[in-house]
Amino acid sequence: MVNRDKAGCPTAAATLPLDRLLASLAANAEQLGKRWEIAVRDRRARAAERRMEADAAPPVQLHTPLFYATCALGGVLSTGLTHLAVTPLDLVKCNMQVDPSKYRDISSGFGVLLQEQGLGGFFKGWMATLVGYSSQGACKFGFYEYFKKCYSDIAGPENADRLKTVIYLAASASAEVIADLALCPMEAVKVRIQTQPGFARCLTDGLPKLVRSEGAFGLYKGIVPLWGRQIPYTMMKFACFETIVEMVYKHAVPKPKDQCSKPLQLAVSFAGGYIAGVLCAAVSHPADNLVSFLNNAKGATVADVSCKSYSSK
Repeated sequence: MVNRDKAGCPTAAATLPLDRLLASLAANAEQLGKRWEIAVRDRRARAAERRMEADAAPPVQLHTPLFYATCALGGVLSTGLTHLAVTPLDLVKCNMQVDPSKYRDISSGFGVLLQEQGLGGFFKGWMATLVGYSSQGACKFGFYEYFKKCYSDIAGPENADRLKTVIYLAASASAEVIADLALCPMEAVKVRIQTQPGFARCLTDGLPKLVRSEGAFGLYKGIVPLWGRQIPYTMMKFACFETIVEMVYKHAVPKPKDQCSKPLQLAVSFAGGYIAGVLCAAVSHPADNLVSFLNNAKGATVADVSCKSYSSK
């Protein structure tokens, strides 16, 4: 039992000498320091081993099933997720195209949506957007690389470099024709959810409702204007992107691409994609109006919507 004085504090005989206490603390600190050094050393060693394993791992071979699957996955991530992120802006855009008297511009459009539907209304149609554009992105990027290889082989090694821009355009157009077959049903449901209040809550109830009301044809009645929007868009995107990146590495970057760091390669790709995106958006905008009109009007045809759009100007 510890001896205490009248104030309740341990007596001098019961306390550790100061030098022993300091020595104990110093020993504990030294042990902790050694353990920390060992942990840091082990962590660095494991990181180095992972880097060595990554460097030793064989890269994905071009034009193999794994290569095309990787391209498709890249399309899902770069297309599906980005379209999902800008769903509020797409929602306002579609309503401006369908009802311009009510949704006059972007700022007033957001105000109307906030007043009528609250914050939750800004992501109407998000599921159809995610599923549709993820499927489209997978087909677009995967088939683009596939058709680029096919058309390069058809042109032959002596003509492939000279005709590379034509090959980019042909491959992107071919890929987009297939990709839009996956996108069109989701786009039809998305536009109705976003522009027709009360049509459906999401994709799971909107898709069956659309099929019941217009049949399977209703899922694809917007395919022609969708091709008119997306094929020029994709042709411009891939051809401009490939050309811009080649020019940057040729004239702006002082060393070949394979000698550049990963951050620099990413920056060049981002800049090329941004510039190409601006150009292809301008090319595809007129047909985008037709897609919104057609998918919003029950039983309408491409000719009907084209005449209505022209007469309203």
